[in-house]
Amino acid sequence: MKLIIDSGATKTDWRLVEGGRIVRRYTSAGMNVSVLTPEAVADIVREAADGLERPAISEAYLYAAGLIEGSEAAVQAVKAVSEAFGGAPVKGASDMLAAARAACGRSEGICAILGTGSNSCLYDGSRIVHTARSGGFILGDEGGGACLGKLFIADYIKGLVPEPLASEFGSAFDVDYMTIVRRVYKEAAPSAYLGSFAPWILGHRGDPYVDALVDRNFTDFFERSLLRHGRRDLPAGFVGGFAAACEPQLRAVAQRCGVRVSRILASPMDGLVEYHSL
Repeated sequence: MKLIIDSGATKTDWRLVEGGRIVRRYTSAGMNVSVLTPEAVADIVREAADGLERPAISEAYLYAAGLIEGSEAAVQAVKAVSEAFGGAPVKGASDMLAAARAACGRSEGICAILGTGSNSCLYDGSRIVHTARSGGFILGDEGGGACLGKLFIADYIKGLVPEPLASEFGSAFDVDYMTIVRRVYKEAAPSAYLGSFAPWILGHRGDPYVDALVDRNFTDFFERSLLRHGRRDLPAGFVGGFAAACEPQLRAVAQRCGVRVSRILASPMDGLVEYHSL
């Protein structure tokens, strides 16, 4: 029996797999191993092991946000999983490699994560050979939910969002100018704050202004990130809730930019189960 772990900053998905079939599922708190202390990671792992009833496993695969192979944080996270599951061998890798394996399998391709933030890589069927730096929500993250929120809010505070959309938005959220400035520049998690507006914005697709904004967000991502890998000949796979929520627009912009889309997955887990069952 194999254990596959896919961990983001907010939640961790655990799957026990036997013969290519999922036999048990569990969800725990997220583990960004570069941010959490080793003790905090170990606590989350032990809780999950108890929730899964500490099964005997032959091997485990840990994919986690902030996991850099060879780093002390990675070593400690891998150790915690191994100890919680009877000393089983554990292989650790980044969430980017998880996305690439889920979206591309064992074939060469380009993979992108489009969630609150964004990232992309060139994958040779086994490992990541080139990445495009994300830049975060201030300098980059084009194509993600936070960037869409940033574009909208930047227009809103300058009076560029057309009516009646602007009035409807103002009634739905506490978005006076000083509140926006404080939340973005003074408080924690500004990317999450900006990304929190994305569902409302996407709920107004069909409005010409919103459609143009979504289109601009994805066009910037293709031109400033994905196409920087220089391999227009390869298919591109996308992973993330934002990518899945915007699939029609994402596919349309990809076609216009000359990019062939292979898969769009809301979560990497199904693809990872497939990958590790071959």
